[in-house]
Amino acid sequence: MELRHLRCFLAVAEELHFARAAERLHIEQSPLSRAIKELEEELGALLFLRTTRSTRLTHAGRLFLECVPRVFTALEQARDSVKAAANGFRGQLRMALSDGISPARFSSFLALCRQEEPEVEIRLFEVPLAQQIKGLLDDLYDVGFAQSDEVGDGIVAIPAWSDLLMVAVPARHPILLYRRIPVEELLRYPLVLCDPQACEGHARQVERFLRQTGLEPLVAEKVASCDLMMALVAAGFALGLTGESNIAACRESGVVGRPLEGGCPLLTTYLLHPTREPSVTLNRILERVQAIESSEEA
Repeated sequence: MELRHLRCFLAVAEELHFARAAERLHIEQSPLSRAIKELEEELGALLFLRTTRSTRLTHAGRLFLECVPRVFTALEQARDSVKAAANGFRGQLRMALSDGISPARFSSFLALCRQEEPEVEIRLFEVPLAQQIKGLLDDLYDVGFAQSDEVGDGIVAIPAWSDLLMVAVPARHPILLYRRIPVEELLRYPLVLCDPQACEGHARQVERFLRQTGLEPLVAEKVASCDLMMALVAAGFALGLTGESNIAACRESGVVGRPLEGGCPLLTTYLLHPTREPSVTLNRILERVQAIESSEEA
């Protein structure tokens, strides 16, 4: 099995059309078909069901598609490691990020990493939570940050830092009469929330808070980023619910942050890592996270 076989398979699997896949690979359709046939013969299974009208993956093809992208990711990381060594770095830390985590705390953490271990290259990967968990299990990432501790077996989730859950309010909105916004007043207005497909952990924590109120929210829109949420809030489209640091980092001038009345709900960011024995590098990461959280509490 050669890399060309895998590239051909991936192109056909994503296009589900041999002519388009051949065009994408800049080859003729006949060598593409031949490469797929060679791959199927080596694997001993059909990967595609092909008719004059359609091409679709078999069950074996779908299983193979789950694995092939990881091969190319591993190769890319191997190339990056060699380049890092050539540029004078003595190590590499592969860090996955999900859920639009707090920018202020994370930048403090990165600064501390660079200050204490400048010889270690940090590689960042922004991915959905499910992809982060799979990548940690498959050794594609060393560590990750996300706003969920529901990560299944094989992964440890450690609270890294917490952020006040606050209301993002358009300037001159009538609800600004409240210095602390009652939940029942908040839920009288449309809300813009993070989409669970893009920010699963963040959305899950906000949903848990809303469910505790026993009231049904009016959700006007679900967005893939806090930046878009702030833009919609600034335009007067709806109220937003997100962490205090996200509102503080907002570049929109027409957004005001207000705390909620009563208890102070928190959005927690977790450090995720595989359950295997922590390395020396991982132990240092845990120490830095604890140092940042302690300095915030002081």
